[in-house]
Amino acid sequence: MPADLFSLLAVRESDGRPLRVGLIGAGKFGTMFLAQARRVPGLHILGVADLAPQRARAALARAGWPEARFAAASLAEALATGATYVGDDPAALIAANGIEVIVEATGVPAAGIAHCLLAIDYGRQIVMVNVEADALAGPILARRAEAAGLVYSLAYGDQPALIAEQVEWARACGLPVVCAGKGTRYLPAYHQSTPDTVWEHYGLTPEQVARGGLNPQMFNSFLDGTKSAIEMAAVANACGLTPQPDGLRFPPCGVDDLPTVCRPIAAGGQLAHSGTVEVVSSLTREGAPVPGDLRWGVFVTFEAPDDYVRQCFAEYGLRTDTSGRYAALYRPYHLIGLELTVSVLRVGLRGEPTGRPLAFNGDVAAVAKRDLVAGEPLDGEGGFTVYGALLPARESLARGCLPIGLAHGVALRHDVPAGTMLTWDDVFYEPTSPAVRMRRLMERTFGS
Repeated sequence: MPADLFSLLAVRESDGRPLRVGLIGAGKFGTMFLAQARRVPGLHILGVADLAPQRARAALARAGWPEARFAAASLAEALATGATYVGDDPAALIAANGIEVIVEATGVPAAGIAHCLLAIDYGRQIVMVNVEADALAGPILARRAEAAGLVYSLAYGDQPALIAEQVEWARACGLPVVCAGKGTRYLPAYHQSTPDTVWEHYGLTPEQVARGGLNPQMFNSFLDGTKSAIEMAAVANACGLTPQPDGLRFPPCGVDDLPTVCRPIAAGGQLAHSGTVEVVSSLTREGAPVPGDLRWGVFVTFEAPDDYVRQCFAEYGLRTDTSGRYAALYRPYHLIGLELTVSVLRVGLRGEPTGRPLAFNGDVAAVAKRDLVAGEPLDGEGGFTVYGALLPARESLARGCLPIGLAHGVALRHDVPAGTMLTWDDVFYEPTSPAVRMRRLMERTFGS
């Protein structure tokens, strides 16, 4: 029996058993996935669920799908004809006959948790594009999926899964992992950025924003540090790495300097300890571009375990620090949803995740962007009120930190000064909500 993905898929195609997939959320990531999924023989997107079906249809058209291909009047018709159904009911899609893999790409933490739990109930494999949900409750969701004989996977194309792949490579080679992470555009002032100021930081005009249909709150999450914190929590939990005590430092660093910067302070670098995560900035603190930046890429730094391996590093041209002991592997780009089929095929054909949370090592707490007043509602990732900061999970639990994924739609009990890391006691929240209950269960399960 062939084992490579393309051959396995060819067998399914020839047998008339295409791998049937349901996509929840037709935003940018989902649209990019759709653009490539239609080109993969043996892969059938049975249905797309989005709160705005017309927007989903527009996404399919924009991704190059002929209208007839997504004109199925029902999920049953889609199953019978090989077409795709577009609707607004994620639960119906998850329950549909024939579905094998659910791709959760809403970006809404509470929705992602609910969809994942329903997928487990129906015996569906899960590809969790929704890294916000993964950072909030991924370890407990992955454990539930495993107990049901299912796979819960991070999404290839997104940076956490690509980083996990590099960590796995290093460990498979017997190379101790010193640091794993990604690049981004960062300045300290970005933590106070809001949806009203985000485009000036990106240098985009209103016309460019309108033409691209860009979401200011989502893009502000990338800029204000929240998305970086969420993604590095996912990496820490999937790879058994421990965030630094003060979270992410965002050191300016180009690719040639990765082995020097991303090594422990004791060895001359900028890490609090080995075996951690970090995000390097493509800008100096003065705002100048860093030569050879890794803004769109991912990396892992690793250590030569002895003098012989260090000698081999030199013999084969690895760029190292001055000691020759630390080196790095990096990938300059990630292709978002264009690469997501890798996860879908590995999960659906081989039952193999492209990274999954195994522990609760990293957490993301909500931090006040400005002075907040009693009664004021929080507006979550990328909004006007809070940003997310990475910290070790044990510290988050000890302090009772409010997870960024639950810092949306809850009101403050009292005034909170700017820069304060919020706690559960600072807000009014509904303890019986499914997302809160799942998060609390994870805290009890992994807290020890």
